[in-house]
Amino acid sequence: MKITAKSRYALRMLVDMAVHGNGGTRTIREISESQGLSEKFIGRIAISLKRAGLLVTARGVKGGLALALFPEKITLLDIVTATDGPLALVHCLARPGACAMHGRCAAEKAWSGVNDALASHLKSVTLASVAAEARAMASSGEQDYCI
Repeated sequence: MKITAKSRYALRMLVDMAVHGNGGTRTIREISESQGLSEKFIGRIAISLKRAGLLVTARGVKGGLALALFPEKITLLDIVTATDGPLALVHCLARPGACAMHGRCAAEKAWSGVNDALASHLKSVTLASVAAEARAMASSGEQDYCI
C-alpha cells in the first residue's frame, strides 16, 4: 500500500487550515497559494474531506473551508480513509470474500497484524500534533512543511 498524493495533499491542506485558519475559514485560493497546490485538486480533495465530516464549507464573503472538528480529534487515519478509502495493505484485507484462500492462508494473519499496526499508528497521530510541528519549524526559521 502506498499513501497517495491525494492523502498527502489532504494532510497539507488540513495542516495549513489548522496553522493559518485561526478557527475560521480559509479559501481554496489561500490554501493553493500557501501550499503550491492546484485549486482544482484542492477542490476535489475538499469534497472527500467534507463527505467524511472533516471539513465544512461556508458560502459568502467570509466563506471558504473550515475544519469540522478540533485538530485534536482528526487523526491521520481519518484523513487517509477519507481520501483513499479503507486501509488495506493487501487486496485480501480490503475484500476478504474476493480471495479464494480467505481463512486458509498462512500469510493472512501476518498481513492483518501489519495492517493493524499501521492503522494504530495512523490513529495515534493527530492533526494537532502535525500542526504543532509545522508551527515549531516555522518559528525556528526552518522550512514550513512539506508532507
